[in-house]
Amino acid sequence: ARSCHARAPGSSPRRFRIGLAIMRRHAAQRVAGGVMRVVRPLWTNAFRSAPTFLAPANATPRWAAAAAPFANRLSFAPWRPYAAAASPPPGNAPTPNSAMQDDFLSGTSAAYLENLEDQYRADPSSVPPSWASFLRQMDAGVSGAELSEMFSAAKQGGAAPAMSYSPAASSAVSSQTIQESMRLLLLVRAYQVNGHSMASLDPLELDIKTTPVELDPALYGFTENDLDREFFVGTWRMKGFLSEDNPVQTLGQILKRLKETYCGNIGYEYMHIQDRDQCNWLRERIETQRPTPYSKERKKVLLDRLAWSDMFESFLSNKYTAAKRFGLEGCETLIPGFKEAIDKASELGVESLTIGMPHRGRLNVLANVVRKPLQSIFNEFKAGPKPAGQSSAVGGSQYTGSGDVKYHLGTSYDRPTLRGGRMHLSLVANPSHLEAVNTVVIGKTRAKQFYENDKDGSKHIAVLLHGDGAFSGQGIVYETLDMSQLPEYTIGGTLHIVVNNQVAFTTDPKYSRSSPYCTDVAKGINIPVFHVNGDDVEAVAKVFELAIEWRQRWKTDVVVDIVCYRKYGHNEIDEPMFTQPLMYKTIKKQVSALDKYSKKLVADGTFSGDEITGVKQAVLDTLEKEFKDSVNYVPKPRDWLASHWQGFKGPDQLSKIKQTGVKMETLKKIGDSITAIPAGFTPHRVVKRVYDARKQMIESGEGVDWALAEALAFGTLLEEGNHVRLSGQDVERGTFSHRHALLHDQNTGARCVPLRSVYGDSKPHNFFTVSNSSLSEFGVLGFELGYSLENPNSLVLWEAQFGDFANSAQIIIDQFISSGEAKWLRQTGLTLLLPHGYDGQGPEHSSCRVERYLQMSDEDPTKIPPDMRLDTRTQIQEHNWQIVNVTTPANYFHVLRRQVHREFRKPLIVVSPKNLLRHPKCVSPLDDFDDEEKNATEQGIRFKRLIMDKTATSRAKDDSLPIDLGAKRVVFCSGKVYYELDAERETNGTENEVKIVRIEQLSPFPWDLVDRELRRYPNAEPVWCQEEPMNMGAFSHVAPRFQTLFKQKQISRPLDQLRYAGRAPAASTATGYGAVHAEEQVGLVKAALGDGVHA
Repeated sequence: ARSCHARAPGSSPRRFRIGLAIMRRHAAQRVAGGVMRVVRPLWTNAFRSAPTFLAPANATPRWAAAAAPFANRLSFAPWRPYAAAASPPPGNAPTPNSAMQDDFLSGTSAAYLENLEDQYRADPSSVPPSWASFLRQMDAGVSGAELSEMFSAAKQGGAAPAMSYSPAASSAVSSQTIQESMRLLLLVRAYQVNGHSMASLDPLELDIKTTPVELDPALYGFTENDLDREFFVGTWRMKGFLSEDNPVQTLGQILKRLKETYCGNIGYEYMHIQDRDQCNWLRERIETQRPTPYSKERKKVLLDRLAWSDMFESFLSNKYTAAKRFGLEGCETLIPGFKEAIDKASELGVESLTIGMPHRGRLNVLANVVRKPLQSIFNEFKAGPKPAGQSSAVGGSQYTGSGDVKYHLGTSYDRPTLRGGRMHLSLVANPSHLEAVNTVVIGKTRAKQFYENDKDGSKHIAVLLHGDGAFSGQGIVYETLDMSQLPEYTIGGTLHIVVNNQVAFTTDPKYSRSSPYCTDVAKGINIPVFHVNGDDVEAVAKVFELAIEWRQRWKTDVVVDIVCYRKYGHNEIDEPMFTQPLMYKTIKKQVSALDKYSKKLVADGTFSGDEITGVKQAVLDTLEKEFKDSVNYVPKPRDWLASHWQGFKGPDQLSKIKQTGVKMETLKKIGDSITAIPAGFTPHRVVKRVYDARKQMIESGEGVDWALAEALAFGTLLEEGNHVRLSGQDVERGTFSHRHALLHDQNTGARCVPLRSVYGDSKPHNFFTVSNSSLSEFGVLGFELGYSLENPNSLVLWEAQFGDFANSAQIIIDQFISSGEAKWLRQTGLTLLLPHGYDGQGPEHSSCRVERYLQMSDEDPTKIPPDMRLDTRTQIQEHNWQIVNVTTPANYFHVLRRQVHREFRKPLIVVSPKNLLRHPKCVSPLDDFDDEEKNATEQGIRFKRLIMDKTATSRAKDDSLPIDLGAKRVVFCSGKVYYELDAERETNGTENEVKIVRIEQLSPFPWDLVDRELRRYPNAEPVWCQEEPMNMGAFSHVAPRFQTLFKQKQISRPLDQLRYAGRAPAASTATGYGAVHAEEQVGLVKAALGDGVHA
C-alpha cells in the first residue's frame, strides 16, 4: 500500500485503488487495536458523552476509523483516547477476514477489486452499498500520499496530517466527515428522544409549535445544501432505523424517515426507559421502513366500530336532549382502538380484562365494548323501574339497593373477539371521584391472577381510562403507578388510556399542570407513552395494538394518550364558551372522525359512498329497534355476584350464625406449627423470645396474647382452605413490634413466614400473604378492596399504621366500602384494622376517628329490630358494615373467623388496640378459642357482641335473668378504657356496687344484650365512659340508642338518665401534653365510677 502513495505516470488507476483498499484495511485493523489519535481532538468528547444507543457497553461498534469509515462490518475494540500503543483487551482482537461479512474486507485480490469497480461503473446499484460509497469517495480525489501519511501517523501514535487543512480534510475519510457522522447520529437520537414534540397530535390544530433546537439540523452543522449529500450512518447493534443494511443515505432521506416516524400522527416517548432491550423492541416496531397498511377487511371493521361509537352518541343526543350522559363526542376513536386492543390481547392469550374508567364515554364503553344491553341503557335514561328481585328463584334475594346514576354503574360480559377468541370483560362500578377506582381495579386483577394461578400475569390484565386533568392532578395516579412493580401488588402491567380533552372541566392545561404532557408522571417508572391524534382512527388502532403487545412482552405499564377534544361542555347541558371560547369556536367547525375516515376511504378507493352509507344505516336500524323494544323492557336481576359467589346470601336473606370456635387438638397442632422457627434460621434474639413465649402459651393453654390470637385465627382459616392476605405499612412485624409474621435471618437476611408451615407445599406459596405496603393509604386500601371483591373465600385485611392515618383513604371508605353494596350490589368482607387508644401520644396517634365510621352506619337509632334471636337474627346482613372495639384476644380471634364463616360478606372495622397488645390482663385462655362452651362466662364458640360484668353469671335474656338490686352504677364502655376502669374499681373495692359492661360491637348495636344488662341492674345508674372527647368517640352513636331502650316498657327509665364520663368537647382529638393527658385520664375514670358510689 505504501508503494502506491506516489504513483508513477502511466501506472494503473486500478492498482492504485487496490493498494488504497489494502492500506485502508491495515489502517482499520490498527484502529481496532486501539490507535485512534487521528481524529481525537475534534470529536472524541462528543463520542465519549454519547448515549448508550451510540456506543453501548460491551457492544462492538460498526464504524471505521478515519482511514476507513466505510468498513461498517468491522468489530472494533472500545476506543481509549490516551492509550495509543496499548494492545487490544482480551476478547476484542481484530475480526479475521474469514469472519467478515462485508465485501469491502473480503476483496483480497486485485482482480476482485477491478471486477468490482467495473460493476460499479456499469451500474452503481449492483455493488454492495459500502463499496459504492467507497468508490464514490475515491472519485473525490484523495491522494495516496495523504492516505499514507494518515496511516503512518496512526501507526506511530502521533498527530495525523488530517488535522491540518489538507485536501484530506474535505474528503469522506477526513476527521470532519467522521465528526459529521457522529453529529448525524446525535440528530437521529434527538428525533427518537424529542420527535414527539413536533408530532401532529391536536385534531383542533390549536397548538402552535416551533421546531425545538435539538431537532434543527443547523444545530449539528448541516444546511439545505447538505440535503442531497450522502452520509455514512452505519449499522448498529440495535433495532429500527440504525439496524437496516443501508449505512449510506442522503441527509434528506434520513430527515424524511425521522419525521415520518416521530412527527406524524403518533408521538412516541420511550427513550427515558433505561432498559436497552425494551428500547430496541420499540424501535423495531416504530421505525419500520415500510409500515404494513391495513387491509380492506380491517378498514371495514374500523369503520363499523367507529360508526357505532359515533352514532350511539348522536342517537342518545337526539332522543334525550336534556339528559346528562357525559358523551364521547370528540374521542369516538376510543371505541375502535379499545376493541382492537381486546382482539390483540385475546390473540396473545389474555382471558379477562378488568376495566376502570371515569364517567366520560362510560355509556359508550358499556354499550359497544362491554356489550351491556342497549335496552337496559335506554331504560335507565327513562328512569325506568328498579331491577326486579329473584323471587322466582329458590331463596332468591329481593334486595335491589339504593342504586346509582347510569354513568357510574358497572357490568361484566363474556365477549367474542374478532379473531375467534373470547374475553371476559368486567367494568368496575365507581363514584364521581376521579381516579379513585384505579387501585380497586388493580387489586381485583391481582386476585384474579392469584385464584386462576396466572403466575406471570399474562392471562388477566387491567385497563384504566383517565381524563387528562385527572391523570396529572390526582395523586392516586402516582400511587397506582408506584405500586406497579411491587412484588405483592404488581399485576404484570396495566394499560392506561388517557382521553385527553385538552381541558380539565373548565381549566386550561397551563393552569392545571406544570409539565408539557398530562402523562409526564408516568415517565417516572420507565414505561412508554404513546401520544396519538384522536381523529386518526388507524393511528389509534395501531398504538392500542402496540400497547397490548408491550404489556404482554415486558409485563409493565404502558400509556396511550388520545389527544382529542370534548364536543360539549363538562356535560351536555354545560356551556363551554364561558371559559374556552376560542377552542369551542374551532370545535363547532370540526368534522367528526367518522366523517373524516369515511371521506378518506372513499378518496383512496377502498369503499364507495354507497358502501359507507350502508354501514351507517345498519347501525342506525339496530339502535332504533333496541330503542323501540326498550319500552316494555323489565330490568333483569343484576349480576351482583360472580361465579365464586354462588350460594352467598343477599341482605334480605337469612344466614344462620355459625360457630367460630375450633377443636382444641386443631388449635394445639396449628399453634405448635406457627410458633416453630426452622432449624438453621437465626432470628433476632427478641423475636426468638417472642416465639418461645408463644409456644409456652400453646403448651400451657394460658395467657394467649393479641398477636398469637391473630395468628391462630389466620392459621385455622388457612387450615380450612381460606386464603388470607394482610397488607399495610409495617404489617410484617407490626407497627408496635407485636406481630412478627415475617422473620429475617440475622446472618443471611433470609425471610421466613411461619404461618406458611400450616399448608406447606399443598397451596401456593403466597396462600398466606403478609406484606408491607408502599407509604400509601388511599391506593393500598383501594387495592385490598378490589382484591376482596373477587372471591369470598378469603380474609383480606388492611392495617393502618395508626388509625387516624386511614383518613388519607377516606374516599375509598366513604364511596366504596361503606356504600358499595347499596349502590352497586357488590359485597366485600374487607377488614380494616385501625390502631386506637389514648396513651399520651398526642393528637395524631390516639384516635382512629371511630365516630366517622359510626356516623356512616345505616342503622336507625330509633328502631329496635323485631327479631334478635340467635337462629333468625339478620341484623348484620341488613346493614352496611360492622364496627367493633374488642377487648380480649379471644374475641378478636372469633370476630376475624366470623368474617369468613357466614353466608354473606360485610366490611369489618376493627378499632384495634395499641397498649393492650402487651397488657398483662389482656390475655385469654386457650379454652376461649375452642368449640365447646363449658359455662356462661366463657368466651368460646363465637364472637361476643357484649361482654357482661365479670361478676355476672347468666346470659339469659328472658325472665330467668337473675336481677342484681345492689348495683348502684353500671358503666358501659368499649375498648381499652375497660382495663383502667376495672383496675380503679379493684383499688376502690367497689365490685359489688359498680358494674362494667363492655360493648364489643358498636354497630350494628347489640340491642338485645344492652337491654338485658339494663334489666339486670334496675337500680343502677347507667354511664357511658369513653376516652375520646364528647363530640368524638361512640357517645353520639350510643346515646340515642339508649334513649330508645329507656322507652321500652320493661326498662322504663328517664330519657336523660345516661350519664357521660369522658373528655370535654374538643377540636383536636387529644392533647399533646403528657401531664394534661394523665390528668384527663384519671378524671374520666373517676367520673365514670362515681365518687359517691364508694364513699
